[in-house]
This record gives sequence, structure tokens and C-alpha cells, in this order.
Amino acid sequence: MDCLVIKGGTPLKGEVRISGAKNAALPLMAATLLTKEECVLRNLPNLSDVRFMAQILESLGAEVQMNRGTLRVRAKKIEGYGDYDLIRKMRGSICILGPLMSRLNKAKVSMPGGCVIGARPIDLHLKGMRDLGATIRVEAGYVHAKAATLTGGETFLGGRCGPTVLGTANVMMAAALAKGTTVIHSAACEPEIADLAAFLNAMGAKISGAGSPTVTIHGVRRLRGADHRVIPDRIETATYALAGAVTGGGVTLRNCNPAHLSAVLDKMGEAGVRFDTGRTTLRVRPAKQLRSVDITTMPHAGFPTDVQAQMMVLMLKSPGISIITERIFESRFMHVNELARMGADISIEGPSAIVKGGHPLSGADVMASDLRASAALILAGMAAKGTTRVNRVYHIDRGYENIDGKLRALGADISREPGQ
Repeated sequence: MDCLVIKGGTPLKGEVRISGAKNAALPLMAATLLTKEECVLRNLPNLSDVRFMAQILESLGAEVQMNRGTLRVRAKKIEGYGDYDLIRKMRGSICILGPLMSRLNKAKVSMPGGCVIGARPIDLHLKGMRDLGATIRVEAGYVHAKAATLTGGETFLGGRCGPTVLGTANVMMAAALAKGTTVIHSAACEPEIADLAAFLNAMGAKISGAGSPTVTIHGVRRLRGADHRVIPDRIETATYALAGAVTGGGVTLRNCNPAHLSAVLDKMGEAGVRFDTGRTTLRVRPAKQLRSVDITTMPHAGFPTDVQAQMMVLMLKSPGISIITERIFESRFMHVNELARMGADISIEGPSAIVKGGHPLSGADVMASDLRASAALILAGMAAKGTTRVNRVYHIDRGYENIDGKLRALGADISREPGQ
């Protein structure tokens, strides 16, 4: 396994282009199964998860072509089950369930995998399918679903930690070709859901309210092919913005959408980070004086759990005490022990991390536990004195396109080497 070797202490400077959103790309790719006609997705990030999903589509019988960020899919004839070894590798693969049920009225999908950041059951996905008339059973690691006909109805997708994003996507796709009208209550409000609805509507679906807690889908008889550009990745945007802040540099992010990051930018501003926003640009300038702030992760439009670890690094640079509370995933503080190896003073109290900032970090050998923890350790390495080795960076390649190349272009001293 590769590792990233980082020599810290260099302020980042320059411009970086933000890639398409991974969390939007995977449901969009699954949605191409809803029609026999060709669909084109542009601005796709070059990530291992995207490549895995392309392989899953092929295993289902779709014709797939990928070239420099553009994906062409034609699913003339598809099978109702997916490749177990592919699907188990990432959680996002569960979003093929809705399209298969919508197109074939049956599906056999293996239980999904992904980062180990806490329990992420798919019970709400299955509840949504049942509310549309599907019969569900889970057996030998597979979800078996079937229905004589999917029929629109009312479904509630609120969970213990808020609405389910992929569950909302699954029900939207299943309902697009169902008979009658479906209303999703407590739907996820993330921009990726609105992006999926825009693609489905371009295919001929009738969806309203996407991006709000109530989504209404009027089923149609068929969907056509469509050409769609994936939205910029808001988590990658936040990560590079925070990378500039923790290194004391000035970076400009292009091809981004600052409107998708209102909660993150609000907390960055409260912490003393200076920035300017445009419609598709974000410029971060060095802070005159960093300040500690308290953060609680919440469903959109609250502070995103996917930025919690990176924001923790900024708080380590900020004098004072910050309380970071994780309300989405109970195991999302696995990066804390690795940050402690670099000199961080952090204690865990239930769902909260007490961060004592303002103390220097020093380079160390650290181990990435998940995708966003990997990003946090890279940011910490760039802010630390000395050399940091981040091991098991296959996690980072799942969600950040060419992160070491982009950081080098901003002046970071970072290289990729074979792991030990």
C-alpha cells in the first residue's frame, strides 16, 4: 500500500481546480440504469469509487465508456443482481437498488461496504422500498427485493441521526417509474440530492422539492437518455480551503460552489480565517489571528460530518479550547489517536472531542483509518514541523482526485512512496 510523505511548514499558495463530487457521481451513475437510452455524465472525478461503480454497471449488463472525466452508459438490457466482490467494497454501491427495482421490479444486491466510521444500516432504504410495495428479505449477505408493480405512496426517511442521503436517492430513483405519486418526508437536503433530481428530471422524471425535507415524485412511464454535468465536490472544496488556512497560506479554489458550504465557511470565518467568495470561486487568505470555535456536525445544511476531521486540524492551530461534537457517526474520531502521535492534545468525552489548540505539531508516522481521516492527517502533516508519513492512503484515493499532485502544485512538499 502506498503512503504519503509530507515535509511540513510550507504555506500553500496558488490555485487549484475542484473535481466533480464523488457523493453526487455514484447515485448519478446508478440512475443511468433507469433507461435503455445513452446517458452522458461529465465532470466525473477520477477516483477508485467511480471506477468501481463503472465496473458494477458493466457487471449488470450496461455498456460503459469512460474518457477523461466523461462517462457514457447505455443500459439496453440489464440483470437484476450485482457483483458481490465489487459492491461490498463501498457503501455507495447500494444506490443500484432503487434503479433495479424501478426498471426490473426485482433486485439482488449484496450488503455494501465502505469506511469503518460507525453503524450505517440500510434499514431506511429497505423501508422506502417496502412503502412502494416491494417485498424484502435479507439472506446470506444479499438483499432480495421484488414487486409485482411499484406503486407510489408516502414514506418517512428520518433516522436516529437524521435523514438518509443514499436512502433518499434510492427511493427517488425507484419512484421515478412507479405508478402514481410518491412523497418522501424527512428527505435528505444535501446538494447531491438536488443534483440527482436535476439529472432525473432531464431524463423526463417529474420530481419537485429536492433539496428540501419533502420531495414529491410523480411516476412516469419511461425515461430517456440525458447529458449532465456533475456538481463540484463541496467536501474537497472545504478540505483545500482548510489546507490553506492551517498552513497560513493563500489559495484560490476554482470550479467550486461556495453556496454549498455555508456552515463550513461560517465556522471558518468565526475562527478568524479570511476569505472571498464568487459564484464558482473561493479565495482563502491567511488569518491574522486564529480563534477556537465549537462545532457540532448535523445533516445538511448544518456542519457536515465529512469536514469534521479537517476542521479539527484547524482547531489544533487555534489557541484555546474547542469542543467538536459528532452527531452523525459514532466512530468518527478514529483520527484522534493518530493526531495525538503528532503532539495533539485531544480528549474524548462521549460524542465530543475536547481540542486544546495552539500547541505545535511534529511530524510522525500515522495510519489513516478512513477517507476523511486521511485528509485530516495530510493537513496536519503540512502544518507540522518535520516529516509525516501517512500510511494506508488507499482511503484518500477513494474520495480525492490526485490529492498529492494538487497539493504539490500549491507548493506542498509531498510525495507518494510504496508503503512498508
